[in-house]
Amino acid sequence: MKINFLMSILLVACLRGVGVAEAELLLFGGSGHDEFLGCVDCNEYSSESVCNEYGKFGNDYSSDSIWNEYSSFGNEYASQSPWNEYSTSKSVPVLVDNQGKFYGYFTINSYRSDAVDFSDELGKLYESLSGDLEDIREAFCDAF
Repeated sequence: MKINFLMSILLVACLRGVGVAEAELLLFGGSGHDEFLGCVDCNEYSSESVCNEYGKFGNDYSSDSIWNEYSSFGNEYASQSPWNEYSTSKSVPVLVDNQGKFYGYFTINSYRSDAVDFSDELGKLYESLSGDLEDIREAFCDAF
């Protein structure tokens, strides 16, 4: 678990490196990116946080959660999922701040030129935890 924790720290450092000091980082998915998928760096108890396992966006049973392996946004084979390492779909979630600044597609497909800067680290975390979204959420969120 030590390696996973270190990877989480690296991922957070990359997130902070995108230049967002006080703005919230938000995920939007769907064909027009009009489906709100949660806040990445909000307080874990916020109802909008992807880290709130009891909330709509952090729950591994919610259809609006990137942590639900059976949903369009969590299934590793779905074109809309950040966990599909081959997806080039324009409906993969995007990361924006609350001011509307675009940071890239939130995906583990590091070959996308329009992917977030930390897609490599996100992919390494995904791979190191064998694609277990519950463990990935825990490692990802523990780093905040």
